[in-house]
Amino acid sequence: MTAPLRAGEPIVVQVALGTRAYDIAIGRGLIATLGKRIKALRPGAKCAIVTDATVAKHHLVACEAALKSAGIESATIVVPEGEGSKNYATFENVCEAIVAAHIERGDLVIALGGGVIGDLAGYAAASVRRGLDYVQVPTSLLAQVDSSVGGKTGINSRHGKNLVGAFHQPILVIADTALLDTLPKREFHAGYAEVAKYGLLGDVAFFTWLEANWQDIFSGAAAREHAIAVCCRAKAGIVTRDERETGERALLNLGHTFGHALEAGAGFSGRLLHGEAVALGTALAFEFSARKKLISASDAARARAHLAAVGLPTQLKDVPGGVPGIDALMDLIAQDKKVKRGKLTFILVRGIGQAFVENDVSAAEVRAFLADKLAEK
Repeated sequence: MTAPLRAGEPIVVQVALGTRAYDIAIGRGLIATLGKRIKALRPGAKCAIVTDATVAKHHLVACEAALKSAGIESATIVVPEGEGSKNYATFENVCEAIVAAHIERGDLVIALGGGVIGDLAGYAAASVRRGLDYVQVPTSLLAQVDSSVGGKTGINSRHGKNLVGAFHQPILVIADTALLDTLPKREFHAGYAEVAKYGLLGDVAFFTWLEANWQDIFSGAAAREHAIAVCCRAKAGIVTRDERETGERALLNLGHTFGHALEAGAGFSGRLLHGEAVALGTALAFEFSARKKLISASDAARARAHLAAVGLPTQLKDVPGGVPGIDALMDLIAQDKKVKRGKLTFILVRGIGQAFVENDVSAAEVRAFLADKLAEK
């Protein structure tokens, strides 16, 4: 656990990457400061705002007004909502629109949206004119605690999630927690999976705090800012030590190997949101760890019970329309980015808050485990 709760006071977390260090500003109403902050960082820069249709309806006017008040010119690029926009065609459209808006190398891209927009706009920024700076303005809980921080950008391939992309750090993250008030309940719940992940992988005290305080996070009390700050500090520390995921950063993928396969198997559709897939994948990772005698059945049950208590899926039967068969799931798992020379790598646990990277996991063992889970009624 970290600092005590303080209502109404913005929190700043720094990602300490030397000359590429940047701040994560967390608090209510911070979008109004966006123009002032950008002007201080990049005087004279123009901005291309990349957003989706739903976010634009709620937050584009405030974003544009903040830039205009600081004398910053901007152009807006709106893409369809949802995971389906993380594809080659939309990426091309965004890149061409940035060029058409005469955004030069000294200008900025602003990613105004959830994880999809952050990944897509960040990858476009990494690519156009061989690299533009960009600012993350995450509008979902998942993006504020996880995907907006750390510089992972990319799009999906037909073979799996996030298989095409680049490491490209933002120069600023503005996590305005008031923007979360417009999130649909299901989206907020899905984002909470990434909050719980931080406790489950490395901070048992934080997980215990979440068990007692999760309802205050959902209600928008000071606990919300506190939880986001704890997650951002944890991720900032890991990114600082292992920016390009050659070691420790892989721990942040707890639940994602199973989760990405299930998400892809559902066609990156509304049947299974990314955060829901992470929750289900995390429950499976804990159960798989228990099956391997790494943790007790009670620890696995505790993790699963908390995720279920907040309304997240924790069993394969929870996925509407079902999941792919065992062969399809194993093919999708084999495309995971952590696979090395054909060997499976999983993030497993030795206890709550004690995740570790397990290389060379037996595919036969994973197949048998999933076959048993698929057989459950």
